[in-house]
Amino acid sequence: MASHIERRKFLATLGAAAAWPLAARAQQAGKLPTIGFLGGATPSAWSPLVAAFVQRLRELGWIENRNLAIEYRWAEGRSECYTEIVSEFIQLKVDVIVGSTTPAALAAKQATSVIPIVFATSNDPVGTGLVASLARPGGNVTGLSNQLPDTASKRLELLREVVPGLRGLAILYVGTPGAVLDMREVQATARMLGLEALTFEIRRAEDITPSFEALKGRVDALYVTPDPILNTNRIRITTLALEARLPTMHGFREYVESGGLMSYGPNLRDLFRRSANLVDKILRGTKPGDIPVEQPTKFDLVVNLTTAKAIGITIPESFLLRADEVIE
Repeated sequence: MASHIERRKFLATLGAAAAWPLAARAQQAGKLPTIGFLGGATPSAWSPLVAAFVQRLRELGWIENRNLAIEYRWAEGRSECYTEIVSEFIQLKVDVIVGSTTPAALAAKQATSVIPIVFATSNDPVGTGLVASLARPGGNVTGLSNQLPDTASKRLELLREVVPGLRGLAILYVGTPGAVLDMREVQATARMLGLEALTFEIRRAEDITPSFEALKGRVDALYVTPDPILNTNRIRITTLALEARLPTMHGFREYVESGGLMSYGPNLRDLFRRSANLVDKILRGTKPGDIPVEQPTKFDLVVNLTTAKAIGITIPESFLLRADEVIE
């Protein structure tokens, strides 16, 4: 009888060990559980988002440098850096990779099918091949969709409200899958509204200034699709738009903080906070493929009144009352 009880205890212990969360296994291996954070843009561009991510981890009991380590790496808008950074994460034996964007998460997925991956924001996680479905991601990847293409038509309609004489529209985009999807949605909406849409593809930062030279005098407004290259260079973009007296529409408030006219889209800080929830679940033992991809719940309309005055646009009071934030 005693030997039978001991055997049951041994099997129970063995089963518990097999089910240890990643955090416990990491600590057993003599190191803190480690997150590899892959930022698509520059540290300064992402600092508010990283702060939101780290703060939420702290609220969940994960304190950096105490019971958790975070390895930060920044591609600074250069997608060719992703593969090298992910390889470094694999060598470091990180427990979770957080990809801030679709291309970052895709690079991680191509490099490892073992390390859990969380994407903090993705335009189209199913269409780009990150996950099999939103409800059942499968594999080693999960994260948050930002639904930007789904709101592209809304952004263009809002822009037309502010620029009632809008006839010609320039679309600045990068050829990544998510940005192309957003650009095509804007093109389709522009056709429905009877607008002429000119597209300008940005392959590298050096293409931005020539694109503005090419669109000068040909359009009434500018639509900027989201991408790490454009995000990294958002101050240059908004400065050139101000010089050309062009009203601009963006997907995220960060552009408006840098001088863009307006934005409508998901609250990025909220998405990064919620990505910390997914990391917490994974560190405590949940498989990423069993965690459904989440959708944004907060959409913000942000207007920069200072920019509006600088380019000579009067925004109706009724429109400003609908805004979630007005920057003056």
